[in-house]
Amino acid sequence: MAGYTHAKDEHLQRLRRIEGQVRGLQRMVEEDKYCIDVLTQVSAVTRALQSFSLGLLDEHLAGCVVDAAARGGPEAEAKVREASEAIARLVRS
Repeated sequence: MAGYTHAKDEHLQRLRRIEGQVRGLQRMVEEDKYCIDVLTQVSAVTRALQSFSLGLLDEHLAGCVVDAAARGGPEAEAKVREASEAIARLVRS
């Protein structure tokens, strides 16, 4: 089971809001809105996605990684490495 399953509805609602923001960006471009206004909205969408990602990462660390660490062994090492790689990808983006 995925670590976010308990909050799946909230996650989907949040992603739908972000999807609406992206559609709003498309509309802004179609309507030739001022560049700075479009960039401001791009920044808002980016922050929303980053916030979603950090929340999901937090849930993964608190659930999957902690559970694997408690069991120990190769699975624990793999989960920690996987989380580190995910963090590195988020930092680079």
